[in-house]
Amino acid sequence: MVTRNVGYPQWVRITKVDWQRQKNGTAHHTQEFPGPNLIVRRGQAFDILMNFSRALESEEFLILTVETGPQASEDLHTKAVFRTSESEEATAWTAVQEAQTENALTVSLTSPPDAVIGRYWLSARVSSRRKLSNKKLGEFVLLFNPWCPEDDVFLDSEEERQEYVLNDSGVIFRGVEKHIRAQGWNYGQFEEDILNICLSILDRNPSHQDNPATDVSRRHDPIYITRVVSAMVNSNNDRGVVQGQWQGKYGGGTSPLHWQGSVAILQKWFKGRYKPVKYGQCWVFAGVMCTVLRSLGIATRVVSNFNSAHDTDRNLSVDKYVDSFGRTLEELTEDSMWNFHVWNESWFARQDLGPSYNGWQVLDATPQEESEGIFRCGPASVTAIREGDVHLAHDGPFVFAEVNADYSTWLWHEDESRERVYSDTKKIGRCISTKAVGSDSRVDITGLYKYPEGSRKERQVYRKAVRKLLSVDARGRRDRVRRAGGRGLWREDLLEPATKPSVIGKFTLLEPPVLGHDLRLALCLANLTSRAQKVRANLSAATILYTRRPVAEILHESHAIQLGPEEERKIPVEISYSQYKEDLTEDKKILLAAMCFISKGEKLLVEKDITLEDFLTIKVLGPATVGVAVAVEVMVVNPLSETVENSVLLVEGSGLLQGQLSINVPSLEPQEKAKVQFDITPSRSGPRQLQVDLVSPHFPDIKGFVIIHVAAAK
Repeated sequence: MVTRNVGYPQWVRITKVDWQRQKNGTAHHTQEFPGPNLIVRRGQAFDILMNFSRALESEEFLILTVETGPQASEDLHTKAVFRTSESEEATAWTAVQEAQTENALTVSLTSPPDAVIGRYWLSARVSSRRKLSNKKLGEFVLLFNPWCPEDDVFLDSEEERQEYVLNDSGVIFRGVEKHIRAQGWNYGQFEEDILNICLSILDRNPSHQDNPATDVSRRHDPIYITRVVSAMVNSNNDRGVVQGQWQGKYGGGTSPLHWQGSVAILQKWFKGRYKPVKYGQCWVFAGVMCTVLRSLGIATRVVSNFNSAHDTDRNLSVDKYVDSFGRTLEELTEDSMWNFHVWNESWFARQDLGPSYNGWQVLDATPQEESEGIFRCGPASVTAIREGDVHLAHDGPFVFAEVNADYSTWLWHEDESRERVYSDTKKIGRCISTKAVGSDSRVDITGLYKYPEGSRKERQVYRKAVRKLLSVDARGRRDRVRRAGGRGLWREDLLEPATKPSVIGKFTLLEPPVLGHDLRLALCLANLTSRAQKVRANLSAATILYTRRPVAEILHESHAIQLGPEEERKIPVEISYSQYKEDLTEDKKILLAAMCFISKGEKLLVEKDITLEDFLTIKVLGPATVGVAVAVEVMVVNPLSETVENSVLLVEGSGLLQGQLSINVPSLEPQEKAKVQFDITPSRSGPRQLQVDLVSPHFPDIKGFVIIHVAAAK
């Protein structure tokens, strides 16, 4: 017969844990994430229900331990040991006893609003006179919390949180300043395994490989996290996610224009054991970074800047060298101006700079220039850029130049002398665009980056930035800026625009530029004087990449014309489809240039960037409901005057399809229209983006997208 000591209760063990995933997921806006693990946000309570082998005595309490990363420690704030109590303490992990039934206890856990984010282990034991070992209860994931006012990433607007944290699709703006086009992008942060992959990106960064404990301890800080992600999304210094390619050759990989979203890229990187995915260009890097940061809980959006400067020598001037036909001299031109460039903005407080620089921060994963020895850019405060505070962390000068640099054109003579040429075409940093909150329309946010073009305030800010960058102090002392090859520029000369000549010009389209058709334009020249003038116009045209890098020349001709007093003349320009079809890149862009030599030695450069248009329409044939198949009809057109075979429709959309759908398109006669029908079965309700991409070996991709409003299952 066994006797028990009265007053010494039998030792107790935890028999079962209910993580209350649905209830916690709804409260923490994480219910869309798939998978078994609990996912919660920092600075906010979450409940777990524990069952015990017997009822707890009144003097017994729980001792809980949370830990993240290798070598977790309380000193590094990667481990916390705390007991159940009656009250909460905002600066530390707390556990409050909520409700107790006979053998069960509900505990409300809260992390501090500046806790390290990532994968955590929770373990617990009941206080006892006997030393009991901790029981591992399981793993959960802690994310940033834009809903928590004490979190550095707090965003006050619910509509903006829905858009910039929870929306899993979006729009990226591309094209040229006068012809901006929207491309759908599937961020897919709630797709299978994506959050796990995003956390793996943090673990693959070189700082983690060198010193994992310290790296993990810094993951409480959105400045640190975003800088790491900016470096890891490109593959230049590490086995990052995407490998860039700007030569127009994509052998051994996927053309950047074929990607429809981030999901396939992230999954390919992960399944390929962290081998960089080929290939990306700026919108791909920005789309992937948006997925990663939204997954981690930082409000993030994609921003497009048209006529974007890449200022390699930090003199706030993009210097372009051209020949007598207006063709860019690649070997002399180190700076560049891209038709557009795409980056990200994330919303958080700048504890390092002070509250006036809180809010949107520029981040750019496209590997353009090194920052502290690594290809990354940001976070740079948008407010600091607007105010010319380019000395503040991080990478202010590069971002300031992208939206503010002066654009200078130089005619390079055969004797290696050069001459400044008036070019009316280019103002850097135009139509800075992002998707609207709650709709697919374009919002112009140029005013967040700079004061109105030509205003007194804008020039003041520009001079302030120049002074900070180039030591041109208030007394006007001049610094010589050396360029490669020994050419020197006086910075103050560049602040004044080139003299406007007495003849002005522009290219105008006589009909819309359509893929597969001949292009018809005119060079319009106007004499501003009351005397006759002779003009020699040297015209050239080239197919280009979106970085304005020429691929192949497709036009080269010269015209001599006489302009009467105040006369306007039009010189017709025709480029046939056969002239451009072999050399057109997937960007579908052509650059025209006219170098005009006017009597009395004046010179004028006229340029026009053209993007060829295409056509694709998508119709949903009926209401869309979760779990019910609905038909979609796509109208495609063969843009060419020849028969096209072997075309494929690629279809993708989070919550609408599992993975990507590939549909063969029947042979299309010249200019023929055809309807292609297929079914989709939505798996998630709400607004969902369906993307359709017509891929053909005969012409560049033709893309379209549609938003489908999916009703919940009946």
